[in-house]
Amino acid sequence: MAKDGDEIEIWGDGQQTRSFLYIDECIEGVRRLMASDFPGPVNIGSEEMVTINQLVDMVCEIAGKCLKKRYDLTKPQGVRGRNSDNRLIREKLGWAPSMPLREGLERTYAWIEEQVKRWQAQQAQREAISV
Repeated sequence: MAKDGDEIEIWGDGQQTRSFLYIDECIEGVRRLMASDFPGPVNIGSEEMVTINQLVDMVCEIAGKCLKKRYDLTKPQGVRGRNSDNRLIREKLGWAPSMPLREGLERTYAWIEEQVKRWQAQQAQREAISV
């Protein structure tokens, strides 16, 4: 787990853009697609696009930490920008993902934090038993 002041490595310059989808919305989209009679492929993704730098900043705010960004320009950064076009899923299913990225990150961070705390408590309990 990163500590305040630690460093995070970012591949590329951090200005490449992506969209991220909360898992519950991914499942809901797949469920709706399977229940529909539409036989074709559709995008199930968020239309909210952020840079990798913005993503790191958002997670740092949620975690209450400040991380130093270190850019590795020798590593692949992928395409410069990528985003979901949800016109077809709206047309065919009458639905599209709508959860804001920040809300999904907050939920995900809280879940991961709980898993880490649970694991740490189990480790402490094992150590206490083995002493």
